[in-house]
Amino acid sequence: MTSIAANGITIEYESLGDPAAPPILLIMGLGMQLIAWPDPFCQGLVDRGFRVIRFDNRDCGHSSKIHVRRQPNIVAALAATWLRLPVRAPYTLDAMAADAVGLLDALAIPRAHIVGLSMGGMIAQVVAATYPERVLSLTSIMSSSGSRKVSQPRADAKRALLSKPSDPDDPESVIEHLIGVFGVFGSPAFPTDRHELRERITRSVRRGYHPAGVTRQLVAIIASGDRRRLLRKITAPALVIHGADDPLVPVEAGRDTAHHIDGAKLMVIDGMGHDLAPGLLPILVDAIAAHCHESQDRPRR
Repeated sequence: MTSIAANGITIEYESLGDPAAPPILLIMGLGMQLIAWPDPFCQGLVDRGFRVIRFDNRDCGHSSKIHVRRQPNIVAALAATWLRLPVRAPYTLDAMAADAVGLLDALAIPRAHIVGLSMGGMIAQVVAATYPERVLSLTSIMSSSGSRKVSQPRADAKRALLSKPSDPDDPESVIEHLIGVFGVFGSPAFPTDRHELRERITRSVRRGYHPAGVTRQLVAIIASGDRRRLLRKITAPALVIHGADDPLVPVEAGRDTAHHIDGAKLMVIDGMGHDLAPGLLPILVDAIAAHCHESQDRPRR
């Protein structure tokens, strides 16, 4: 892993595979670091002939932290949206999309396949709509269009998302808390071994736990609002993947996303929740690799 200057910040990234192979840029979700893209998933795409680039979003992991005088308030931001008032945020998804394109610039990559998960799917959508010349294809995983009508989480998932560890300064407390959170988000038909989950979460917490950045990223999502009109601008071949049993971003949000992207393919996976469970990885790798290969052979609109 290494860092590079892009879009006025420092971005930590890792490039895997042949630098001359068609590039896939992976964009992770809320508060999740580049290592949240499982190594077998990345290697699976490399084995199918791609160069894979994963990175820490701003305010996460080893990338730049965005310092503000006053930390945004999630409750106030949500209230503003319900009252149809502007949401004050340190940055929006547009800035995070510019980060992703800035990373491509810094790596001298003119065009890439863009794959985003959850919040990363939202960022990927913005990249595809705003920078069409840079996008070979789009894959949006367990994400949404931003429409409130179809994006409301299940009650227990919402509580888990907004909950906090009993002692934020104690790594063990944080690890136990996150194990509980991911237990709520997990895929019922693709369970993750608890020992493996603990190892992954421990690695993440030790590498770069930054809850203030999670708050700012969440407010960026809220402030960015509804993207349905923006999705109409996407011309790249698009694949929308969603779990039928996602408790955090319901499957209706995936259907809505696909509906608003012209020509998008929708793949709903029974038993999939809001995680990258080991049992899901071969299914996702096969679907994404096939989509990217097909997109490279398809004439652009």
